[in-house]
Amino acid sequence: MIKIAYHPIYAHPLPEGHRFPMLKYELIPQQLLHEGTITKENLFEPEPTSKENILAVHDAAYWLQLKDLQLPAKEQRRIGFPLNARLVEREIRIAQGTIAGALWAKKHKIAFNVAGGTHHAGSYWGEGFCLLNDQAIAAQYLLDHGIAKRILIVDLDVHQGNGTAQIFENEDRVFTFSMHGEKNFPFRKEKSSLDIALADGVSDQEYLQILKKTLPELIQAHQPDFVFYLSGVDVLASDKLGKLALSIDACKERDRVVFENCQKHHLPVQVSMGGGYSEDIKVIVNAHCNTFRTAFDLFT
Repeated sequence: MIKIAYHPIYAHPLPEGHRFPMLKYELIPQQLLHEGTITKENLFEPEPTSKENILAVHDAAYWLQLKDLQLPAKEQRRIGFPLNARLVEREIRIAQGTIAGALWAKKHKIAFNVAGGTHHAGSYWGEGFCLLNDQAIAAQYLLDHGIAKRILIVDLDVHQGNGTAQIFENEDRVFTFSMHGEKNFPFRKEKSSLDIALADGVSDQEYLQILKKTLPELIQAHQPDFVFYLSGVDVLASDKLGKLALSIDACKERDRVVFENCQKHHLPVQVSMGGGYSEDIKVIVNAHCNTFRTAFDLFT
């Protein structure tokens, strides 16, 4: 069975007027249940993760400011959301959902988090709607507990995974791969193990050709025993913030390429959703649901 982390707080941590970016997190599981791709047995509600897990990758002073809701106004603006207790709780539940998903995937090949992919959060900062870096926290957990020895993080969100790159910049056991828009946010990039910066308007064919060549080479070179996949759908041509030109079919094929490479090399994979900002919420939800549909086709 494929397990999927979801909690109602994913969609409702903010006051009225700020909820649209969060709406997809409620609609994704609703759609998957409605169409019969999943049942309620696939879903689990994560608990808050521990302070120890957070401090394994995040600076103690930064975490204390978050926890006590004392983050300076300038830093709150950098995050993009007004800080409140439910937003912090949301992030620590997302982090535990990704840890739990990774543990499930280690035994059962694959697991999902309906939210997550908070890759702009660095060790001592939050940014771009990200407070705590869920996949970094989970990757460090696997390393610290001897569950994985070499990890590959495949970040295919349209924005560079700058926080993830910074957190693991001196960690040889984690290879960070980010394929993103060159001229897109964040405008100050960090250095991933491998960055592929794409020009605006990259087409389906070019994007998929690069991915199909690069990913097998990385697996061969790094020899990971675990993969984290950030499957942002802001690569779509319809995305307000994306600047690339992928069709929804190409986005789905991208997911298939990642999953088939994981299958071929017997690599467990944890998947977090990342960004998606098309004008039509139905497009966002359908593109994210395609990631689940593709995995269920391949892994069940």
